Amino acid sequence: MSEALNRTEPVTPESLIRRFDEIRSRSLDLASDLSDADATVQSMEDASPAKWHLAHVTWFFERFILKPNVDGYRGFDDDYDYLFNSYYDAVGERHPRPCRGLLSRPALEEVLAYRTHVDAAMRSLLSGDVSERVSELVTLGLHHEEQHQELFLTDILHLFAQNPLKPAFRAPEPRLMKAASAEMCWHRFEGGLLGIGHDGEGFAFDCEEPRHKRWIEPFELASRAVTNADWIQFIEDGGYEDPAYWLSDGWAVCVSEGWHCPLYWKQGEGEWWTMTLRGWQPVDREAPVCHVSYYEADAYASWAGARLPDEAEWEIAASNTSLAGNDAGTGRLSPAPQTGDGLLGLFGDVWEWTRSAYAPYPGFAAAEGAVGEYNGKFMSGQYVLRGGSCVTPRGHVRATYRNFFHPEKRWQFAGLRLARDA
Repeated sequence: MSEALNRTEPVTPESLIRRFDEIRSRSLDLASDLSDADATVQSMEDASPAKWHLAHVTWFFERFILKPNVDGYRGFDDDYDYLFNSYYDAVGERHPRPCRGLLSRPALEEVLAYRTHVDAAMRSLLSGDVSERVSELVTLGLHHEEQHQELFLTDILHLFAQNPLKPAFRAPEPRLMKAASAEMCWHRFEGGLLGIGHDGEGFAFDCEEPRHKRWIEPFELASRAVTNADWIQFIEDGGYEDPAYWLSDGWAVCVSEGWHCPLYWKQGEGEWWTMTLRGWQPVDREAPVCHVSYYEADAYASWAGARLPDEAEWEIAASNTSLAGNDAGTGRLSPAPQTGDGLLGLFGDVWEWTRSAYAPYPGFAAAEGAVGEYNGKFMSGQYVLRGGSCVTPRGHVRATYRNFFHPEKRWQFAGLRLARDA
């Protein structure tokens, strides 16, 4: 595997096994209350069934680590190479993505048995002498599983939102709706010829490298994310009805899809309501707006007389900011009002759209082989998001992390923060 793919801090066999068990157990906790039906259904092509997520991340360890490195390893089921490959063309053919929800077999119980089988083999491997290459692959596999833990939650929310009963993934809890977000103010950054990208310390995906210089003009960044209350003003001012604020492609999608509010919102009894992982709830006006596309975020910024930040601007602003925030570790599972002083909520709450296209950094080179397909093949037609969300695993993000989605996608926990030229 190419050094450009990722680098890891020195690890011991004990720390690697401990980290492996922690992340693998977290996935099982997410699925603990799901029925086989909950885990099988696919609500749209972009989403995957919970059962498929659980199996795919297990397939990653089996296909890229156990089969090439453990003599005599016996796979759980040869058909799984076809069923649970995601997009690795170098590995072979795969079950079509839009048809993952048709896999009524294997049942959830068998997928869990598959995980047990692979986990036992992985623990045996990790208890011996582990090469640097295997250690890197295991670390990549664990970060890959954390990505799928977040996708697991976004996909379950979309699935449950299609059900007229509006089931809750986790038990509803009283929400502190009286907390007030801080007033939005602007923080100035002088810019200059500045370095961005991963510096080589700790883990990073290949798309975060190599570190390089960018010229950045002076800019200002908003102190907090745009809130639901802010967004309601945009709606009431006709933001979804005036093409003047919209990119041409965005306006075409807005019209064809009939957008008039964020995904999962509906009006009832004089109030906006939204579907959450804790069920159907009133929109918290003080929390960051969520489930909006790049097109909507750009239109809002235009309406507000501002713009979306460039990803380099966002990274420079976030570089000296605490990684602590409202992530999955808080258990809230929804954005919270951002209070306090300074730059608030850069990590957690909502992924923040930038105006930057997802493209390779200067000097980027994908690793050889199937693992090199992890990120590089997707560097076309997508935009970068930064910062993590309320369903991002704790410790999974950093200032250089580059998430990316197509500009019309709305089912992710995505919002925005305004920027403007200084």
